[in-house]
Amino acid sequence: MEKQLLDVAIIGGGPAGLNAALVLGRARKNVAVIDEGRPRNAVTREAHGFLTRDGISPSEFRRIAQEEISAYPSVSFVADTAVSIAGEDGQFHIATAQGKTFESKKVLFAVGMKDRPLDIPGLAEVYGKSAFVCPYCDGWELRDEPLVVINKGAELMHFAPLISGWSNRFTICTNGPDELTDTQREELLRHRVPLFESPIQSIDSNDGIVRQVVLVDRTTIPCRGIFFKPELVPGSDLPRAIGCHLTDTGMVVVDDFGKTNVPGVYSAGDAASRMHQAIAAASMGAFAAAVINNELNMEAWSRNG
Repeated sequence: MEKQLLDVAIIGGGPAGLNAALVLGRARKNVAVIDEGRPRNAVTREAHGFLTRDGISPSEFRRIAQEEISAYPSVSFVADTAVSIAGEDGQFHIATAQGKTFESKKVLFAVGMKDRPLDIPGLAEVYGKSAFVCPYCDGWELRDEPLVVINKGAELMHFAPLISGWSNRFTICTNGPDELTDTQREELLRHRVPLFESPIQSIDSNDGIVRQVVLVDRTTIPCRGIFFKPELVPGSDLPRAIGCHLTDTGMVVVDDFGKTNVPGVYSAGDAASRMHQAIAAASMGAFAAAVINNELNMEAWSRNG
């Protein structure tokens, strides 16, 4: 059974994990990035909002990142899934699905979040092509187009004013009870925003481009794009397994430095933030890596003093 000794095991190879690997590699730390290669944004044709990489495909982003990081020989990439973790600060034990084992002084969870499939016929065919979750990432391409927003309740009342910055030609489908107050419904009415509670029967599209949303009551809503609220689950159960505190939505609780409640364990990116953008995840990964590196250096300094 293969075993490696590491300074840092990074579990997850998205923007957070990759930027952390870059910082730690440049700091001469022995690092392994363990990643299963199934990123949440794989369905997306283009990633946006990342300076110098605006419009790049997620797969090309990863390829370039790994190529750049390969200049630092102390960083290795492991195409595998971490399935178990145990131990404590200074000596964590990680096992993978392919039977590899790693021992590491520190652990950084950059495991992201994953989409739980929504029971809306036709959504899978348009997701990442003309149906999206984040207007900061994809709103520009759908500016001034007729849109359908699939959302409800208090979160809808946050999202409606937000999406209006890209297009005021949108219709809301709550796909069941709207979970709004009378005051909230009146607010939408004042802004002339159509609202439908009837469940969605199907989303019709051609080659991934939505044509219309069809409701159970036979209402048809022509549109060119969709923004919907995803249902997310943690990208890995390992943070819970090692004892990290999680929020009700499964997000890892961290302090301002990316530290979890478990000594030696950090988290960054979508797994530890509601700001689900590649550039934000990369920033968190870089910052957590710097904190980890400082902790490792201080520990070595104290031992050798």
